[in-house]
Amino acid sequence: MDRQRMVRKQSAAMLVDNHGREISYVRLAVTDRCNLRCFYCMPEEGIRYLPKKELLSFEEITRLMSILAPLGVSKVRFTGGEPFVRKDFMDLVNQVSGIDGITDVHLTTNGVLTAPYVGQLKEAGVKSVNLSLDTLDRERFKTITRRDEFDNVMDTLNLLTKAGFKVKINAVVMEGKNIDDILPLVELTRDKNIDVRFIEEMPFNGEGSHYPVLTWTYRKIMDYIKLTYPNIDKLKDEANSTSYNYRINGHLGSIGVIAAFSRTFCGTCNRIRVTAQGTLKTCLYDNGVLNIRDLMRTGQTDEQIRQALTQAFSNRAKDGFEAEKNRGTGVGVSESMSTIGG
Repeated sequence: MDRQRMVRKQSAAMLVDNHGREISYVRLAVTDRCNLRCFYCMPEEGIRYLPKKELLSFEEITRLMSILAPLGVSKVRFTGGEPFVRKDFMDLVNQVSGIDGITDVHLTTNGVLTAPYVGQLKEAGVKSVNLSLDTLDRERFKTITRRDEFDNVMDTLNLLTKAGFKVKINAVVMEGKNIDDILPLVELTRDKNIDVRFIEEMPFNGEGSHYPVLTWTYRKIMDYIKLTYPNIDKLKDEANSTSYNYRINGHLGSIGVIAAFSRTFCGTCNRIRVTAQGTLKTCLYDNGVLNIRDLMRTGQTDEQIRQALTQAFSNRAKDGFEAEKNRGTGVGVSESMSTIGG
């Protein structure tokens, strides 16, 4: 970053919530549509997708990021659904990458449609790619995702690593589905400089929790790995990290465990979510706190939107448990992760 931009960023009026946490990272869903039907994300029959007119347009997304950047938001992660399902997605990546103050651009993808765009992602300055991959077995992949796209995803993984991207594999750990894949995924880190992150399953699948009690917690996942790899070292976690990170002696890559259901990382949370229809979520577990799309479409100025954002963060839940309680629905969360933004 050049000195002038750095000075502007340091002098920016940071977004700070009512618990003193600075907001610098937005996870931006560009679509609720997906070309897979993963067990932990949505029902087999899928979900009711939003009409295109209900989604934020590229112009509205770019405007939102231009409002957030001067407030100290420097990192953006594009999510979905699957981002590449949206037509001309790379145009949006280039627009947002060019916004003054946006210094870290990242992507989460399932890898099915990504391979032809690896070079363009590099040119656009995308720094890292999170690849959703819950198994290295083709048949289990078909069972979990309900689609036969394993080869396309593996092609994307190979192209990303060859292109020099920082790659993180995200694997949701599911009882009775992919426990046999935990160790093969760990073994990927032996000769590849990639991070493999195991995620507790959450109830964001359009149906609610699959289990009365979550058995495969972050602690159990790590205990399971340590039985085979006792020579594992704890790494220093980055500030605001959502994962507990480790490296096995002699391995190039690392592994991490994300306590997404246990919610142990809320105290340092610096991130927000914006859904594809423009709903601000200050916590993954809340029910949405501000309709940014409607503010834009009713003629609100940038300053009025900025004030609305600031107000939203003055009432932020302290953690995911409080956010879930504040939903006031009387039932647990059950919407699809595809509608939230992964």
